[in-house]
Amino acid sequence: MSVEIKINSGERFTSRYALLLATIGMAIGAGNIWRFPRLIGEYGGSFLIPWLLFLFLWSIPLAIFEFSLGRKTRLGIIGSFHKLFGPRYVWMGGFITFCTVAIMFYYSVVTGWAAIYTGKAILGDLQLGDTRQIWSDFTNGFGPLYGMIITIGLTFLIMRNKLSRGLERINRILVPTLFILLIGLAVLALTLPGAGNGVRHLFNIDLDALKNPAIWLEGLSQSAWSTGAGWGLFHTYGAYMNEKDGVVTNALFAGLGNNFASIVAALAIVPTVFALSVDQSQALDLLHQGNQGLAFIAIPSLLREIPGGGLIGLIFFLALFFAAFSSLLSMVELAIKNLKDIGIERKRGIVVVTISIFIFGFPSAINISFLDNQDWVWGLGLIISGIFYVISGLMLARNYDRSNIFDGFDQLRKKMINIVQGDLFVSRAFNFVWIILLPFEFLAMMFWWLGQDVYANPAGLLDIFSRFSTGTVIIQWIVVLIVLWIFNRKIAKHFFNEK
Repeated sequence: MSVEIKINSGERFTSRYALLLATIGMAIGAGNIWRFPRLIGEYGGSFLIPWLLFLFLWSIPLAIFEFSLGRKTRLGIIGSFHKLFGPRYVWMGGFITFCTVAIMFYYSVVTGWAAIYTGKAILGDLQLGDTRQIWSDFTNGFGPLYGMIITIGLTFLIMRNKLSRGLERINRILVPTLFILLIGLAVLALTLPGAGNGVRHLFNIDLDALKNPAIWLEGLSQSAWSTGAGWGLFHTYGAYMNEKDGVVTNALFAGLGNNFASIVAALAIVPTVFALSVDQSQALDLLHQGNQGLAFIAIPSLLREIPGGGLIGLIFFLALFFAAFSSLLSMVELAIKNLKDIGIERKRGIVVVTISIFIFGFPSAINISFLDNQDWVWGLGLIISGIFYVISGLMLARNYDRSNIFDGFDQLRKKMINIVQGDLFVSRAFNFVWIILLPFEFLAMMFWWLGQDVYANPAGLLDIFSRFSTGTVIIQWIVVLIVLWIFNRKIAKHFFNEK
């Protein structure tokens, strides 16, 4: 039995403000609070230059195009690829969807970590014992599972409601509160004796550091992963846009809002680490501990050294939870939207999604090594998702004009992007960015990752069971792509009435 695809679900954001809050909440996640400060700690203020540059040369162009696809088709990712490119390309939309859904499974566990640690901060547990031992006991016990269950429960209660009463309403609370918490943390951090050393490190630009290719590639990857560009999340929200809402303005504000949150988070964390460290060397060592080590071990340990550290820790973990939870909700909405397109209504869809999160998130909840592996594999998988969007843009432009790809992009901009009076318009420079720069950036990221990993561990290509290796990434990508390719026609036939 085939299911007639629903091209218009009828749901829309109630206002541009609601859409902006949703997209900013989607973009701001745990990476803003624990990964960005770590990279600033490693590279100093010089990192800000490539990071800001690639906001405009990777993230915002992808966000603009995703919004446009969603608004044009009013469908989720898989349905959009089918509608625009035909049944042969369902697998491409399927990979983008799978990649983000795979992240959703383990990200629910990360969100649960923040929820449980918020509770520990309230109870004062983080003020007792060695923070490294607390983290070890937590991750080796049932704490992550309990945290995931709490997160799933909250997600179900919110997302079972229609868009305006669920996702919209909670983001009106989460996003402004998150900014208030981050700004409050930054103000408190800047009052600490010695915080000025952290501020100087944060904004000190060493032009010689820009000669290092790694800083440019880290800036590109941070912008790509932090904003959510290429994940399909902007695409999903684009399907709910009102006709009068322009895609360029919304993409710009979402990107800038994400970067502003990153800067504020860095102002809260980096000065605190410098102020409470013996010297700069110790501060940099702490910032280099990795995402989990910085957030759950180093910062709680440092905050014990100051009066009111328990309260600051509570604010920090509450902000981390809000950031992670708002991003998780957008991933859940992506999954729900794809289910709605094939006739599964929201209330049934959220049941399917939450049960799936529990089943497929369970291994990450009980084994942190499995979570690390999935984060490694599908975090890198987002590079592939991004290039699939680039390819789809090239395919659309070619459909508009087969003889000249640049003229085809002129038509694409005219018919899909620059269509709302009063919105910011993109010029022909967008054509150059999409046709030349984005493929080059993709190749640079891929060759950099492959090159440094294979150079460091040549045997990694064959070590498919390692937690962090080239082999484990490539084999999992290949398995998913093969499965999608094999079942491509069946998916198109069953769900989209293709004969």
